[in-house]
Amino acid sequence: MTDPLPWPAPHRSSPFVGEALVPGSKSLTNRVLILAALGDGPSTITRPLSSRDTELMAAALTALGATIDRDGTTWTVSPIGSAGSGAATVDCGLAGTVMRFVPLLAALGDAPVTFDGDEHARVRPMASTIATLRSLGVEVDDDDRGSLPFTVRPTGHVRGGPVSIDASSSSQFVSAPLLVGARLADGLDLRHTGATLPSMPHIEMTVAELRRRRVRIDTPETARWVVHPGPIGALDIEIEPDLSNAGVFIAGALVTGGSVRIRSWPHRTDQAGDAWRTIVPAFGGTVERDGDDLVFSAGSTLDGVELDLHDVGELTPVVAAMAALAGGPSRLAGVAHLRGHETDRLAALVAEINRLGGDAEETDDGLLVRPRPLHGGTFRTYADHRMAHAAVVLGLRVPDLLVEDVATTAKTYPDFAPAWERLMTSD
Repeated sequence: MTDPLPWPAPHRSSPFVGEALVPGSKSLTNRVLILAALGDGPSTITRPLSSRDTELMAAALTALGATIDRDGTTWTVSPIGSAGSGAATVDCGLAGTVMRFVPLLAALGDAPVTFDGDEHARVRPMASTIATLRSLGVEVDDDDRGSLPFTVRPTGHVRGGPVSIDASSSSQFVSAPLLVGARLADGLDLRHTGATLPSMPHIEMTVAELRRRRVRIDTPETARWVVHPGPIGALDIEIEPDLSNAGVFIAGALVTGGSVRIRSWPHRTDQAGDAWRTIVPAFGGTVERDGDDLVFSAGSTLDGVELDLHDVGELTPVVAAMAALAGGPSRLAGVAHLRGHETDRLAALVAEINRLGGDAEETDDGLLVRPRPLHGGTFRTYADHRMAHAAVVLGLRVPDLLVEDVATTAKTYPDFAPAWERLMTSD
């Protein structure tokens, strides 16, 4: 099978002015699916994201014994029964939430479960997940690799109690045990012992969703969470739009000197993408609420920025693309952990921006981006949906830019390419 031809990114010579309603949040959908599979009764999820990552999660939970009935944009999840489903194999694809959340869920069963994924998934950091499982008394066969593939061999009973982990490479290593903590016999007393935690909004989302389901969680000190044992309540929920995915449309408006209305922006949310409300003014733009929507508009110039993106690292590729088109240099800090994401995003961004004639370099914890005139060429995506988003933003201002494997955006945004083309080629 040959690789698809590179996709010509739409180019605009006029400001983009429009609106977008993005699909549901991947981060929220996959957390809600996990909690529904562990709940004390059926849960209904309205408007969940249906993308590669969430379909992989749904398939994983089904393999472990949950039932998911679909009726249009409504999914009803019946939790995993006490009998489970026997030995299983889980395809993680390239989904961090599947490869890091589901093994802890598998530990609650009584049959072996094997985890594997895409080629790129085998180099993603997994040692903390494996160490957490072993500290809970669960056997893991990984041939001492600390990565996929591996097999979880549960005993049918996990006591829980004190667990110390180093989650400095991903907040998912904290969220994973928190999601199952209430189902452990002694609950969970979880401590993070490494460097500063990245992506705290994702941990806050996990804690908030647990509390909505009547799980008691105490936070007696920084980087410590105490989850009390007990049931996880069933809950019917509507999924918010994915605000991180909204960023590509926001960036499209700013780099072309236009404006975009993002529909149904939550008034309060734990999503990392809510940071666009502060990132846009840093670039010289404006943000206004109009009812349930937010309107993002470009300023008279696209300014260079100095931003600490530690808590919202997933936004970095699109922010870096904007920085490459700005009127002055930018420094993006706090994102060393991106070297362990779907790809090494820092190295990938430097390589691809510079391939187009730009001037970007890595720092210890981020990027320096100095604007230069850019030229067309092929922008490689490294099977990373956020890299594809960065590419299409650059394409609006750089003629003849081709995007390798734009279909990788299906990880969190099905049919992104036709939606982007339709919006960006309209008057």
